Amino acid sequence: MESMQELAHQAAIDTHQRFGRRLLRLPGTWIGQSYSRAHRLRDGSLLSDLNGCAHPLSEWNYWWQAHYLDAIIDDGHSYLAAGDAESARAELARANHLLRGIRIRNFGMLPNYFFDDMAWLALASGRLAQFTLAVTGEGNHAAQTAMRVLGEQLHAGMDEVLGGGLYWSKKRDFKNTPANAPAALFFGRTGQKDTARQILQWLEKNLFSAERGLYLDGLRLTSQGHTMEPAVYTYNQGTVLGALLELGEPADLAHAQVLIDATTHSLSSAAGVLAFNRGGDGNLFAGILCRYLALAAKDHRLEAASREQAKDLVKATAGHLIDQEPRRLSAAVQRWMIFAAAAQIELEAGD
Repeated sequence: MESMQELAHQAAIDTHQRFGRRLLRLPGTWIGQSYSRAHRLRDGSLLSDLNGCAHPLSEWNYWWQAHYLDAIIDDGHSYLAAGDAESARAELARANHLLRGIRIRNFGMLPNYFFDDMAWLALASGRLAQFTLAVTGEGNHAAQTAMRVLGEQLHAGMDEVLGGGLYWSKKRDFKNTPANAPAALFFGRTGQKDTARQILQWLEKNLFSAERGLYLDGLRLTSQGHTMEPAVYTYNQGTVLGALLELGEPADLAHAQVLIDATTHSLSSAAGVLAFNRGGDGNLFAGILCRYLALAAKDHRLEAASREQAKDLVKATAGHLIDQEPRRLSAAVQRWMIFAAAAQIELEAGD
């Protein structure tokens, strides 16, 4: 049987071949198109293309590209860990090309209308800066610029309405976990611990369901005050988990264990496979959760039982995806991310 790392590499190659291309055929760029070439004629998505090449006004999913970038960095790190410097440099080049492609496709700028989108790209850019340093020993001006520009945007999206927190979009009528949790993680990773802490405290006070042990979607402003959007999404638990591990105080780690246990009992099947939210954006949700469960599985500050729960969720979910052929970029990146997360766990265990 193939290892999870082999499956992750195969998923990477498949994603690049079926979804990746140069943006407008420009050298030094890369972008992921929303649909695979094999399926565009079947489902009508070719109608958004021009002569088979996506044009600048076709479907644009900024945050899918951010996770595509994260997955490329995962692949690069695995090559680096294996001592394959040439392949690691190739993935670094692809990652830089994708960041450039995102900026060009986003009308020449990094900011976006949605703060959660920007948080995702800020996180991926931070990982790109670190990966560049690991491969070359040098800084990465483009990645560092993205972190600075997007970090400023995230700060601007916060105010004291509803007691704090970050808005979901520039419409500024909804504060939710999808925007706040990745922003907290970004601020934690960039040394802005106080800001990260403030966001996590706001989330726990306003959107954590103590009864369920899980985070709810968000608070929507109304003319009478606000209403709760009570939906529970897998990826929200993942980003909160990541932020808790990043801050890492004893109370954070205890709360992380509560979250892992609730996820195990409420968001997975009897076989331990995480729930999948189908559809374009939903295709990424379980993959995001697996990314942070893999970190938890390797974090020896957590109790062994919690690490085992996290490990089992990732491994069972990865096994469920082995024979699938994703039709959309989001699903392909999710599958790749989950295999990469399972590969990290295999490496940790020495399997």
